[in-house]
Amino acid sequence: MTDQGRPEDSEKLELLLVTGMSGAGKTAATAALDDIGWFVVDNLPPSLLMDLVTTVTRRTDLRRVAVVADVRGGVFFGELRGALDRLTEQGYRPTVLFLEAGDEALVRRFESARRPHPLQGGGRILEAIEREREELASLRTAADVVIDTSLLNVHELAGRVRSAFSAPEITGLRAIVISFGFKYGLPVDADMVADMRFLPNPHWVPHLRPQNGTDAEVSDYVLAQPGAEDFLEHYNDLVAMVAPGYVHEGKRFVTIGIGCTGGKHRSVAMSEALAQRLRKQGIETLVVHRDLGRE
Repeated sequence: MTDQGRPEDSEKLELLLVTGMSGAGKTAATAALDDIGWFVVDNLPPSLLMDLVTTVTRRTDLRRVAVVADVRGGVFFGELRGALDRLTEQGYRPTVLFLEAGDEALVRRFESARRPHPLQGGGRILEAIEREREELASLRTAADVVIDTSLLNVHELAGRVRSAFSAPEITGLRAIVISFGFKYGLPVDADMVADMRFLPNPHWVPHLRPQNGTDAEVSDYVLAQPGAEDFLEHYNDLVAMVAPGYVHEGKRFVTIGIGCTGGKHRSVAMSEALAQRLRKQGIETLVVHRDLGRE
């Protein structure tokens, strides 16, 4: 035991709970985890979580274990909250990855796969999705990492998962910066959101309109506008200020949404610039341009 009363192995074992909406991509996510060396256990009854941890720490040299638990577990799924509390009491703090998707995307996936939702019974798919959202609400709120897969293909999802969970030596905060267009809706997986519509829109500059924020000419135009550099400096300082608190509270991942009207020019350029500053501070940062190409 440590001097805090926790088992020594609790400081060595990385435990990841993968959960979320049915049809949101848990199969693809766990395949990506398996590819980068995680030991994955699918659909484990929550009551066996402590037994799994004990077995792993005492009898194997595994140090990265991912457990998938969702509503497929039926009555057993209701035991998950209590199982997580018991793990915490024993000194194990699981990271929670929650996979999310919009109703339209989920319905389309179930209809394409021609299989029923686990909670559907004889009812409608949308009713089952609504019920599932209600059952998962507390887990969604407590999740460390939320990935909205509505607009992601399996390769993009795998990339997000690898970025978040492939580097065990990184103990500080990790960030995902998502550029987006407000006209397509807020990113539901964002922890922090900033609005770039205070900057002039390159859309109204004829020779810049066909380009996007990854192009040097557009980026230079956006960053040269009054307020752009001030925003980057202050927002970078804001993330630096909250980073130690996130890590102290066990939240090692933060998703930052940077928006403009269409997600093509200002948000893209500013996301790239912010990511560069965060990396210089030692925060591993992935940039995702959610709506680039949708116009």
